[in-house]
Amino acid sequence: MATKTSSLTLFVSILLFIGAIFSTHFLYSPFDNSTTGYSPRKTILTPVTSHNRPDATPAVSKQPLKKLEIQLNCTLGNLTRTCPASYYPLKFTEQNEASTSSPLPPTCPDYFRWIYDDLWHWRETGITKEMVMRAKRTADFRLVIVNGRAYVETYLKAFQSRDTFTLWGILQMLRRYPGKVPDLDLMFDCVDWPVLKTEFYRHPKAPAPPPLFRYCGNDSSLDIVFPDWSFWGWPEINIKPWETLSKDLKKGNEKMKWTDREPYAYWKGNPAVAETRRDLLKCNVSEKQDWNARVYAQDWVQEEKQGYKKSDLASLCIHRYKIYVEGSAWSVSEKYILACDSVTLLIKPQYYDFYTRGLMPLQHYWPVKDKDKCRSIKHAVDWGNTHEQEAQAIGKAASDFIQEQLKMDYVYDYMFHLLSEYAKLLKYKPTVPRKAVELCSEAMACSAEGLTKKFMLESMVEGPSDAIPCNMPPPFDPAGLHSILDRKENSIKQVDSWEQQYWKNKSKQQRRF
Repeated sequence: MATKTSSLTLFVSILLFIGAIFSTHFLYSPFDNSTTGYSPRKTILTPVTSHNRPDATPAVSKQPLKKLEIQLNCTLGNLTRTCPASYYPLKFTEQNEASTSSPLPPTCPDYFRWIYDDLWHWRETGITKEMVMRAKRTADFRLVIVNGRAYVETYLKAFQSRDTFTLWGILQMLRRYPGKVPDLDLMFDCVDWPVLKTEFYRHPKAPAPPPLFRYCGNDSSLDIVFPDWSFWGWPEINIKPWETLSKDLKKGNEKMKWTDREPYAYWKGNPAVAETRRDLLKCNVSEKQDWNARVYAQDWVQEEKQGYKKSDLASLCIHRYKIYVEGSAWSVSEKYILACDSVTLLIKPQYYDFYTRGLMPLQHYWPVKDKDKCRSIKHAVDWGNTHEQEAQAIGKAASDFIQEQLKMDYVYDYMFHLLSEYAKLLKYKPTVPRKAVELCSEAMACSAEGLTKKFMLESMVEGPSDAIPCNMPPPFDPAGLHSILDRKENSIKQVDSWEQQYWKNKSKQQRRF
C-alpha cells in the first residue's frame, strides 16, 4: 500500500512539473493574430531597452518610457460591433502623467477664445436637460459621455459619412485624452446651415436657446461650432484625413515657387450648390473679357470614374491665387485653399467655422466683394502681380497658419476644451439614454469597408497623448474684441478704397484711347 502511494505521489509530481513548464511557455509566448491585427502584448507599457554596460546598475527612474499604443481588437473580424469591457484605458496612467509633467503645454491659438463666445448664451442660466432635448428637433444624433465612454442615440442618417466621421473624431479625442473629458450630453446637427436664430431668443419672454452643435455658424445664429468630419477623411470624394493631407499639401507647395506659378486666380468646385458659385462662373476668361480668373465646374461623378486623378489637392497648388467661395453654407475647402501658399481670394463669407475667425484680411487672405466678384478678382490679381513680395507674404502667412495652428494636435485640443467648457454648464448629471448604444473604435472600424476603413485606420489615435492639452487663453475683453473687429473692417475698407481707385484709373486710360 505504501509503494502504491509513493508511486502515485511521484506520478502527480511529474505531471505538475510538466504543467509548470508549459504554463510558463504560454505565459511568455507572444500572441499575434495576424488575421485580426490584434496583439495583446503591444498594449502593455514597457520601457525602452537599456543600452547600459552589462556590469552597470540600470537607473530605472531615468529610463525613458515607451508610448502606450493600443491596436484595434477586431477578434471577430468584420463582425465586431461591440466594445471591449476594459481594453482601452479610461484614464491617464501614472506613466502618462509622469511623461506629461514637462515641459509645460503651450498656450492654445487665439481662435480658441471664441469657445467662450459660442457658449456665452448659457453663462447665466446653465444648461438643463430640457434645453438639450429641445435641440432634438433638427439633431442627427445625441452624444453622451459617461465615465470616459461614449454612447450615441441616432435620430437621422446624415448626408454621406458626416455623422460617421464626426463620431469617429470624437472617439479619437477620447483615446488621446482618456478620462480627461467630463461627463456630458449634447445634440449634433450635421446639416450645413445654422438653425438657432438669435432674434428669436432676444425677446424678454423667449426661452433659453437649446444648445446645438454643428460645423458652422454666422452672426445671426447661436449654434455651437465644432470641427467638421473632413479632418478624419471624406471617402465619398477621396479626401484624405487632415493629418496626412496637410503634409501632402506642404510637399506640394515645395514643387513650384510662387513666382513660377500661373499668374491667375483658380477655382474648381460644384456650382450647383449655391447661386454665389454659379455667379462666379461668369468671371471665367472669354473672347471678350479676361477677369484674371480660371474657374471650372467640378463633375464628381465623372471624377470618381477617372479615379480622382484631376482632384488631387496636393497637386493643385500651381496658381498664384486661389478663390474661396462658400457653398450652401461654409465649405470644408477653405483649409485646403489656405494651405497652398497661394494668395487666397476670399469672397465675402456669410458663415464661419471654428478656426476661420482667427484669420485676418491682408494678413491671411485678400477680401473679395460678393456682389461684384469679377471686377474685385481682376483688381486683386493685378495688385498681386505688381506687388509680388506683399502677395507672397499673404500666401505664406495663410499656409503657416494652417500648418501650425490647425494641426491635428490643436483640432483635438479645441474639441477637448469646447466639450469641457460645455460640460461645466450642465445642471444635471448625464446618464446613458435607454436607446443609446456604446460607441468605440472597434464598433466603428472593424466592420467598415473600403476607403471608410482605410481613412479610419489612417486617422486612428494609437494611444494616450504624451502631452496634456494646450492652455486655454482668457476670453476676449470688450476692448480687445472690438480692436480685432475694427482691424478686420478697416482692412476690408482699405482694399475697397484701392479697388475703387484702380477702376477709376482704368476708366481714364480707356477714355484716352
